[in-house]
Amino acid sequence: MTKKGVLFILMMLVALFSAELFAQCSICTKTASQLGEGPASALNSAIIYLAAAPFMVMGYIGWRWWKNEKAIQQSEETGA
Repeated sequence: MTKKGVLFILMMLVALFSAELFAQCSICTKTASQLGEGPASALNSAIIYLAAAPFMVMGYIGWRWWKNEKAIQQSEETGA
């Protein structure tokens, strides 16, 4: 893996576990402030849970694309 790849993975991990990840839109923030501490935390968790699925799908598509491109490059290098 190249240095750029390792750096990219590290940046993604930092972004994933960042406290700023729990940011909300203004409507959700207002609702959460009215609910109290416990329900607000649950709302944050639900937002992250719902956002995780599209990111996983995009990650899978990117991984399959990368794997396919790698196979194409290897076949071109061997001359097949």
